[in-house]
Amino acid sequence: MALQTQNRGFTLIELLVVLAIVATLLSIVAPRYIHQTDRAKEAALKANLSVLRRALDEYYSDTGTYPERLSSLAERHYLRTLPLDPVTNRSDSWVPVPGADEDDKTIVDVKSGAQGKALDGTEYNSW
Repeated sequence: MALQTQNRGFTLIELLVVLAIVATLLSIVAPRYIHQTDRAKEAALKANLSVLRRALDEYYSDTGTYPERLSSLAERHYLRTLPLDPVTNRSDSWVPVPGADEDDKTIVDVKSGAQGKALDGTEYNSW
């Protein structure tokens, strides 16, 4: 009786088929993943703007006036710290919106200081 050795392994064709399947799956998943990080940054930006605006409203509700500096919100413990703008990765890029009067130096609203457009086509600094 002759001893047979069996070569176990994959042929080149089998490897190429598997690589083609993996490449096809990656071409479907990759574009969704790339835009997902942008969506996450935009969602975090909206949430941080909401937190800042709520803190401004609470400050006004407690004191009867709006603050003159955004840092006052953290100093007076309406916020622990100023949140990061997730698009610029900085907490000092917020753009304060002053009151309607020219003499009014209080901050009644806040906008993002990020440049560029969101996925929906609107400017970040218009939020």
